[in-house]
Amino acid sequence: MKNLVQKITHIYPSDRVVDLSLLMFRISLSVELIVAHGLKKLGVGVAAAEQVPNPLHLPEAFNSLFADAANLVFPVFVIFGLFTRLAVLPILAVTLTGYFVLHWNDALLIKDTPFMYSLCYLFILAVGAGKYSLDSFFQKK
Repeated sequence: MKNLVQKITHIYPSDRVVDLSLLMFRISLSVELIVAHGLKKLGVGVAAAEQVPNPLHLPEAFNSLFADAANLVFPVFVIFGLFTRLAVLPILAVTLTGYFVLHWNDALLIKDTPFMYSLCYLFILAVGAGKYSLDSFFQKK
């Protein structure tokens, strides 16, 4: 029993636990971004495709392409851990713009979504993809 309590309360998890946690975090976060936000922009699961906001008044085609890529393509790179830190940057550009520009004056219940996505992807930017990633695989060779 004492050994079980020590394992539960141990403040330094093993490297394997950390790397598995990073893998599950990357996958679940990115799948959620794709399903909850990316597919709506293509019209999947909704009556009509979601209109991409353009708060920075960029050219419409560029804005739409960038937002679609940040919600559909780059999360796939994060899932596989391929060019992870680079792939996080466009995602952060969209989520931070959503928080600081688009939803800054909105209620907390509305702006909490881009805030939470931003925090999570900032975490991935800081710590990287971990051992169970293509980044790690290619770095070993």
